[in-house]
Amino acid sequence: MYITDIYANSCFNDEAMKANLSEKTYKKLKETIDNSCPLDNDIADEVAEAMKNWATSKGATHFSHWFQPLNEMTAEKHDAFLSFDKDGHAIVDFSGKELIKGESDASSFPSGGLRATFEARGYTAWDCTSPAFVKDQTLYIPTVFCSYTGEALDKKTPLLRSMEALNTQALRVLRHLGDKDSTKVITTVGPEQEYFLIDRELYEKRLDLLLCGRTLFGSPPPKGQEMDDHYYGRLRLRISDYMHELDRELWALGVSAKTKHNEVAPAQHELACVYNTANIACDQNQITMESMRTVAKKKGLACLLHEKPFKNVSGSGKHINWSLSTDTGLNILSPGKNPSENITFLLFMAAMISGVDKYQDLLRFSCSGASNDVRLGGDEAPPTVISIFLGEELCEIYDAIELSHDFLKKNDANMNMGVLSVPSFKKDTTDRNRTSPCAFTGNKFEFRMCGSSSSVSRPSFVINAIMAEELMLIADRLDKAKGDINIEIKNIIREIIKEHKRILYNGNNYSEEWRIEAEKRGLVNIPTTVEAIEALTRKENVDLLVRHGILSENEITSRYEINLEMYSKVINIESLTMQTIAEKSIIPAVESYCGKLARDIKDAGDVGVKMKSSKDKLSKISVNLERAVSALEELKKNHLLASETEDISKRANKYKDCVIPAMEELRSYCDKLETLVPKDMWPLPDYTDLMYRV
Repeated sequence: MYITDIYANSCFNDEAMKANLSEKTYKKLKETIDNSCPLDNDIADEVAEAMKNWATSKGATHFSHWFQPLNEMTAEKHDAFLSFDKDGHAIVDFSGKELIKGESDASSFPSGGLRATFEARGYTAWDCTSPAFVKDQTLYIPTVFCSYTGEALDKKTPLLRSMEALNTQALRVLRHLGDKDSTKVITTVGPEQEYFLIDRELYEKRLDLLLCGRTLFGSPPPKGQEMDDHYYGRLRLRISDYMHELDRELWALGVSAKTKHNEVAPAQHELACVYNTANIACDQNQITMESMRTVAKKKGLACLLHEKPFKNVSGSGKHINWSLSTDTGLNILSPGKNPSENITFLLFMAAMISGVDKYQDLLRFSCSGASNDVRLGGDEAPPTVISIFLGEELCEIYDAIELSHDFLKKNDANMNMGVLSVPSFKKDTTDRNRTSPCAFTGNKFEFRMCGSSSSVSRPSFVINAIMAEELMLIADRLDKAKGDINIEIKNIIREIIKEHKRILYNGNNYSEEWRIEAEKRGLVNIPTTVEAIEALTRKENVDLLVRHGILSENEITSRYEINLEMYSKVINIESLTMQTIAEKSIIPAVESYCGKLARDIKDAGDVGVKMKSSKDKLSKISVNLERAVSALEELKKNHLLASETEDISKRANKYKDCVIPAMEELRSYCDKLETLVPKDMWPLPDYTDLMYRV
């Protein structure tokens, strides 16, 4: 079996459209997709008929408008290709109306007050720029999701709006740079998805994994990741079998799964796809996450997409590789052989530098979430301070521009390994910085803050919005420029670097020195999601999103409320789960072991050292058990206080400031107890089994 034999055979892509549509209809639909033209409703019936025939030939019996509500998941309602003729005979049917528009209950999804319970009507509308696909005998049709009054209730709509806004402003700048041929600037994204795989039987014995996606209890295993032997290590046979099956499923759906390997932590892995148009890449990442879970279940495994399933080992991120390309094939962020002379590259890079510095809080919000709070700022994840890594050469180029000096290009370096049979090769002009939240990596930016379980859409539309704004300001200024346009462009770059170079940092972002330095520079440090959500209330951020038509004020307010509610709900579930496990499993198991120890001591009498050891152990367990019981009661009290707080902002802060510390306190005593109780009497599978029994 060759990849090309199965690739995209379950995807209604360009090839399938060309084969199943008339030439006239195909051209009209392609014009809509390629040039963002309004969809011609006259072709809807033909497209629907062709899509139905293609899907039923693949075994589909149903269709579904597939959308992405504001809860980090996808949603689908399945309708059969079933209708009846005038004689009551069953027929297979699918109309253009059914393709273009669907209806969903908008009050049952997060709306942040945009929809009341009695205001249920909402609509889904076909997004023809993202290919439909067949899975599980259903034709999945990517759609946007909006309320009866037209407000966006999904993650796709603001992304599509942001792509159009960025395209408009980028083309304005390119025209000033002499590019008369490009008619479209495309946002491209390539997500790197990290995940854990564990044995499903063990997974189902952990209530915290079942309900929360992460372990709320667990003492460190004897061996973690300190030997650095897992990263890029040999794939275990069971994992390799899973990855092969996952590749086949994704390839059939048109998802360009490219790279797979073991990640840093035991049981942790990564899958990366070839970059694609941002909208399609975001849809395909959702498909990837769903497929990861379903294939894992088939293989007797459980796929964990939580950002921090296990304490004290690396968590999982979703690095977003973001760039800009034109329809003529130019990668705008490719520096070329002589970056110092590539004025287009330098100007667009300067726009990114300016935008990231101005909107640090909005970018931080885009990667926020209760689950990502557990990961960010750890030794394996970017800090909560935003900065940009450019590398030595680009920083020197911008320094030269700022000081009006000539840039002296260094000779291209070759790497020679000192072995005749190993060829020499060209060394890159800059290193990579895996500690930077926003690193330039050759021809793209790698945003490393995004969490593994979250949608790519939010950070993508925020980055697009920031760039659209900065390019608009540049284009406005160039519109008014008199004289040599190149001189004005260099002046713009020079001013941006002087004003915003504080955001540039090439060093170790994990270090304490950088935290201190960042504070001196006046950079924003937003440690938790609750503070990050406040970015949606800052006037400059609201104005930015409204000005470019990405979100309305009502839509921003709704997202402010939804994100606070989601944060509280996540911590609420974790707190209740922790209470249940502690009260019904851990404490009874420890009490049972204490009783056994006490009986053994009583039965043995005083036999010297052995009994002294048992008494000491019983004493240690008793002390920690008492503290655990006390911590459990404190958690219950704080949880009740938070859950009964009506104001959404105050409630989220109560969970952050009161419930989470109480959870950490309870865990510390229970994890200590795990080290004192025999494995066969501990009620939960331990970290060693979870991470190594795969």
